[in-house]
Amino acid sequence: MVALCAHKGYGRVMASDTASSETPDTSAQPTDGPSADESAFLARLRSDDPAVQSDAYEQLVRDNIDRMLVVARRILRDDAEAHDAVQDAFVSVFNAIGSFDGRSLLSTWMHRITVNAALMRLRSRKRANERSIEKLLPVFDETGHRAEHAPNLDSIAERSEIEPKLAQRVREAINELPEDHRTILILRDIEELSTKEAAAALDISPDAAKQRLHRARLALMKLIESSMEEVSGGTHA
Repeated sequence: MVALCAHKGYGRVMASDTASSETPDTSAQPTDGPSADESAFLARLRSDDPAVQSDAYEQLVRDNIDRMLVVARRILRDDAEAHDAVQDAFVSVFNAIGSFDGRSLLSTWMHRITVNAALMRLRSRKRANERSIEKLLPVFDETGHRAEHAPNLDSIAERSEIEPKLAQRVREAINELPEDHRTILILRDIEELSTKEAAAALDISPDAAKQRLHRARLALMKLIESSMEEVSGGTHA
């Protein structure tokens, strides 16, 4: 079976989605401290002068609202809820700006707050009947091989007329996953949180996060395989 993360269509969608969001690296690597420009901006945000602070907050919103909305929309799949989550995130940012320690970029810190705000709204939803992940996973025989035929997606993706359809199908297939599995896939493969960060955001153990992500990737590949085999066959009809 084609390895999911190495597959062209999947990788292309992940890369394009990440680039379009302009979200920073969330690997939580410590920095040497904020730059001079960011330190000056933080000083304005923390100013005792209401006019200076208000101006700084307006700039913070202008500079970050678009990328924060992209993140929230990916997780919530609802524009109104995404706007509400971003509003929640800005409130959290404003309330906690005094405790921001500068060990990461301000934008990275805000990205994590946005993810958490969106996840809180996601948890509050009453879930409709979802497809079971078990029904989406590939079936293996006693020798460990796929029990059903799996098309060669790399050869399909080489055909130029298929590439846009494959990229679109990846996006659609992600949305077909059960919510828990769709969310871990987005956090790890699109938002690029580490396993530890994603597990903390979802309130599960790192081992559980790894297992859930593995099953999400398997299910996603099966969804893509089945639909793209139909598309590929249709182009030769």
